[in-house]
Amino acid sequence: MDGITIALSKGRIFEETLPLLATAGIEPLENPETSRKLIIPTNRPDVRVVIVRATDAPTYVQYGAADLGVAGKDVLIEHGGDGLYQPIDLKIAKCRMMVAVPAGFDYANAVHQGARLRVATKYIRIAREHFAAKGVHVDLIKLYGSMELAPLAGLADAIVDLVSTGSTLKANNLVAVESVANISSRLIVNQSALKLKRARIAPILDAIAQVVNA
Repeated sequence: MDGITIALSKGRIFEETLPLLATAGIEPLENPETSRKLIIPTNRPDVRVVIVRATDAPTYVQYGAADLGVAGKDVLIEHGGDGLYQPIDLKIAKCRMMVAVPAGFDYANAVHQGARLRVATKYIRIAREHFAAKGVHVDLIKLYGSMELAPLAGLADAIVDLVSTGSTLKANNLVAVESVANISSRLIVNQSALKLKRARIAPILDAIAQVVNA
């Protein structure tokens, strides 16, 4: 397709990206929450939206299956931003990447130089870099489901996970003890598409940047 393809994930990112796309004159004609379609047309015949899993958005853009996309900074760090241009922090879907431990766990003593810690996370790269910078050895355990269960079941001493309100941690008697990174969603662009389709992509980037910076 010679038009523009935008990769978005369902839920919060899709909802919070809609007003930004609208400023660029792009409106999806169906809601992915109610439609079974994975490729959604827009009010512009030259623009379509593909619905992907949040963690897959950078891959679709990197390989050119999508020209533009929206991905959280957490996903981009974990994926590695090779071949991706990240021109705009959209300042949406904000949360924090945190280290959390069971209430009463002596974290300060557990992370002294040369210590060893078992950490459960789905963000292996982020966690490894964070603890390496502190000189702490970690055994990283990759999980895909609820991180909060890992310390409760004795699988890990700590978790590294996204926290927005903290209510899930509190409900499971866990406390956030350290901030790893502030997370928000970024607009990502395929570098080849930016060169080949600049006349069509640049106005979209400009319109979105104006709203974000306003």
